[in-house]
Amino acid sequence: MMEHGKQLAQEFGIKEEYADNIISLLDEGNTIPFIARYRKEMHGTLDDQTIREISERLEYLRSLDKRREEVAALIEGLGKMDDEIRAALDNAKILSEIEDIYRPYKPKRRTRASAAREKGLEGLAQAIFSQENMDIGLEADKYIDEEKGVASREEAIAGAMDIIAEDVSDNAEIRKRLKNIIRLNATLRSKAADPEKESVYSQYYDYSEPVKSMAGHRVLAIDRGEREGFLKVSIDIDPEKCLTIICRLMIKAQNDSADMVKAACEDAYSRLIFPSVEREIRSELTDAADEQAIKLFAMNLRQLLMQPPVKGFTAIGLDPGYRTGCKLAVVDPTGRVLDTAVIYPTHSAAQVEKSKQTLKNMIKKHHAGIIAIGNGTASKETEMFTAECIGEIPEKVSYMVVSEAGASVYSASKLAAAEMPELDLTLRSAVSIARRLQDPLAELVKIEPKAIGVGQYQHDMPQKRLSEALDGVVEDCVNTVGADLNTASPALLSRVSGITSAVSGNIVAYREENGAFTSRAELKKVPKLGPKAFEQCAGFLRVAESREPLDNTAVHPESYKAARELLKLCGYEPENIKNGGVGELRSRVEAIGAENAAEKIGTGVPTLMDIINELTKPGRDPRDELPPPLLRTDVLDIKDLKPGMEMKGTVRNVIDFGAFVDIGVHQDGLVHVSQISNKRVRHPSDVLKVGDVVNVKILSVDVEKGRISLTMKD
Repeated sequence: MMEHGKQLAQEFGIKEEYADNIISLLDEGNTIPFIARYRKEMHGTLDDQTIREISERLEYLRSLDKRREEVAALIEGLGKMDDEIRAALDNAKILSEIEDIYRPYKPKRRTRASAAREKGLEGLAQAIFSQENMDIGLEADKYIDEEKGVASREEAIAGAMDIIAEDVSDNAEIRKRLKNIIRLNATLRSKAADPEKESVYSQYYDYSEPVKSMAGHRVLAIDRGEREGFLKVSIDIDPEKCLTIICRLMIKAQNDSADMVKAACEDAYSRLIFPSVEREIRSELTDAADEQAIKLFAMNLRQLLMQPPVKGFTAIGLDPGYRTGCKLAVVDPTGRVLDTAVIYPTHSAAQVEKSKQTLKNMIKKHHAGIIAIGNGTASKETEMFTAECIGEIPEKVSYMVVSEAGASVYSASKLAAAEMPELDLTLRSAVSIARRLQDPLAELVKIEPKAIGVGQYQHDMPQKRLSEALDGVVEDCVNTVGADLNTASPALLSRVSGITSAVSGNIVAYREENGAFTSRAELKKVPKLGPKAFEQCAGFLRVAESREPLDNTAVHPESYKAARELLKLCGYEPENIKNGGVGELRSRVEAIGAENAAEKIGTGVPTLMDIINELTKPGRDPRDELPPPLLRTDVLDIKDLKPGMEMKGTVRNVIDFGAFVDIGVHQDGLVHVSQISNKRVRHPSDVLKVGDVVNVKILSVDVEKGRISLTMKD
């Protein structure tokens, strides 16, 4: 552990003590949200994202150690281990270096070299490779053996050359140096498989870019074009650069033997080394691009899930459709379904009028204040219908187009059937759309994260790694916000630190059988929720109904004594928390001194500051501090847009080459990275995030292709 702690400390720029503590906490079974929130003194107040990265890196280092031990055991089993190989294994930093060291000893399928070895030509290969002065023809004559299939000196020499070529190819140092040369100097080139065939990959029909600067999204686009048969892709590098490296390591003399070794090196490079290394470099590029795309997807997902909820409104969800109509659902401020209907705003004039009347009646009857419209088929027509409808009534109503990604998957799931058994699955989608506007996090946790659709090339990425990364984001977001123990769905509860799907079901079953929880401590009565699970989850669950005011804060039960001591130290009673009577708590602590106060109540300063934040704003939702979403009352058509028009929009997706912005038209507009700012922008995510409300100007509109180009420059 100490070695890993030292390495992690160096890589992440933290104290070695903190790295060792994180390793211990993880090994003890603590969750990342729990470590990030309630063990700050042990890791120096790192956030959950950094701790998750440390955890992933630790897992890689441990898997590297495991493979290192496996390879060492295999080589020792063959009786080939020596100090040089052991040192090389100990110094290997990445998995491919370990595999290159093992390569000469790895069982191979039958090759030209293995056939030559079977013919007894290993000795001749060693003699030539020694590069001593000798008559190679006479030496080769010693190995002529009709029974073994060596009929002439030429055949003997050819077999020996094959053995040398394979040995050169298996040389770990050569492979390591060539990979570095290719990474720094090679060019990735793509050409059209059929230049006459039109495709979305036409920009890559004659394209090249240095490997070292290849952007991830271009790597993934070229990979997909190759898989679909539109592109032929290769890595180009001057062979002489590579051969110089090989010869420098392999050639030790100037004679006929050395010339033959050089010829074998040239054969090894063109036939064995380069094709293999080219595949590895291509794989490295793809892996790096995948990881970059996963991080971008995860970042967008985090920002989407942390969008501020639109609280206190009865909401109407509209799931647009043509033939089967638009499904409508009304939900109260807590998400409870009040009413449903099906309207036909895209059919005949009579049906449109009837649909208007239905929507107006729903708004009036249930005092609805917001409308959420799904962005799928017929979304634009439904949006125009809604804007027209609310313009004809006195009630103040706003709407927002929300992503319906994954809504159909959710509506057909067992979870949706259990939540809304009385509703048809098409109406369940409308309910989900309404709830997404009321509380994005609570609703979107019910859907597989990768179905939410805020990434790029997500179907091309390694799905296991993508799921792990996105699940981690959902877990972090849920625990940052916290969950109401008495209203949270099983899907939400299962994302709380320390709670499994089975335990979340037990919590809901206990709630249904015994009524609302009256305290956090009552959680201990839930079947299969043991002391460790309670420790991990308690601080993230809120119980507004509890007589203990601290149960409705993020103060962990283990810190209740410290919180009461702090209140007493500053002249307050616990009852003052509920009525908002501790507003001067922070200033009183400052007067005492934070370190002095922390020492008196028996905590560290980071925990003290967290307690102060919670006591001054009990039950606070961190999302409330973010700018509210942009709600609309009118709508534009793409035909209404003209270059130079200025408008507000909401960032819907951030990608490597820009951001897509909803400006109230069915098609999102693209702000290319070059148009985000007058200053140079390294990556769009440095400036923009999903949910940002931004001012944009129309650059150009292609009505036929449905493309809108935007700028944020002055």
